[in-house]
Amino acid sequence: MRRTIEKYIKSDLPEKIVMLTGPRQTGKTTLSKMLSNHYDYFNFDNPEHRLDLFEKSWDRSKDLIIFDELHKMKRWKSWLKGVYDTEKRPPSIVVTGSAKLDTYKKVGDSMAGRFFQYRLHPLDLKEIRIIIKPENLDTALTTLIEIGGFPEPYLKGNKRFYNRWKRSHLDIILRQDMLDLENVRQISSVETLIQLLRKRVGSPVSYKSLAEDLQCSDKTVKRWLTMLENMYVIFRITPYHKNIARSLIKAPKIYFYDTGQIIGNAGLRLENLTACALIKEIHYIEDCYGEEASLHYARTKDGKEIDFLILKNETPFMLLEVKLADEHASANFAHFGKHFPGIKKVQLVKDLKREKTFPDGVEIREAGRWLSTISLGD
Repeated sequence: MRRTIEKYIKSDLPEKIVMLTGPRQTGKTTLSKMLSNHYDYFNFDNPEHRLDLFEKSWDRSKDLIIFDELHKMKRWKSWLKGVYDTEKRPPSIVVTGSAKLDTYKKVGDSMAGRFFQYRLHPLDLKEIRIIIKPENLDTALTTLIEIGGFPEPYLKGNKRFYNRWKRSHLDIILRQDMLDLENVRQISSVETLIQLLRKRVGSPVSYKSLAEDLQCSDKTVKRWLTMLENMYVIFRITPYHKNIARSLIKAPKIYFYDTGQIIGNAGLRLENLTACALIKEIHYIEDCYGEEASLHYARTKDGKEIDFLILKNETPFMLLEVKLADEHASANFAHFGKHFPGIKKVQLVKDLKREKTFPDGVEIREAGRWLSTISLGD
């Protein structure tokens, strides 16, 4: 199964280290091993591999060397910089990790100018259409809503398998990765936080309210949320404000990379799935093309709200509302349209009889078709 970012990674390998990150079990190792037929592979979690890494005893006749979970090595960035600066190329180097490597590269010498980053996400409807070519997109969309897009459970298509898979998946993150990287001991409290978040997808989250529920401080809640972001469990989107610094302190919305984690109706799951598709597309144009984009939501003090607002080059680009079955255009498009003249306005509806547009530019689009062809180009 060829992933859509593969060709871009291959084009960078002759010149740069490629850092490939993303949630656990999205296929980073599989993708890395598909980049060449002649590779040497090392996983820092493997004791024998760790010794080889310390000795730098890999096969230099190979075209590609893969360092998996290297960020768990102390001063790994300085070590990698030394390898890059002193070794002849080839072999090319890929570094993979199930945590945000930019967070764990702040110790030692700078890697600036030596690497390009790629983020591998779970499958979304666009990638499924391109690489799996399903017979029915509606069926694929329903599977994504119920099971999420992580390759193994999605390809199984079995809810019972998925329910067991997601328990072990989250357990590894909490009881292995967080202990290794963050030295967190209050694992049960972080588990409770995740349970609370599963019920609050789509709504602004109050740090104070979460702190009261968990009987801890606001500061502790924010630290735990940042750790969950760094482990690719959740991602936050903030309300849009022209002063970006102000928007960052406002109540965020929180979504899960695994849509199947959501406790709620199909509408909330569809919103989470759409958020995943949008952030994946934003990371795609950032990582592959170097463009600048960000994801927010739009909300006024009196409660008028649009689910998503996409910025490109710090300029409002698209307003997006998500509905399960409501074919009537949200009245809030008219309000926000006054503030963002000329902006694209799209309402996605899963169960839609007929697509349509209005004189003010609002588009009503079938969710499955739009998500399968999502593009943030002009």
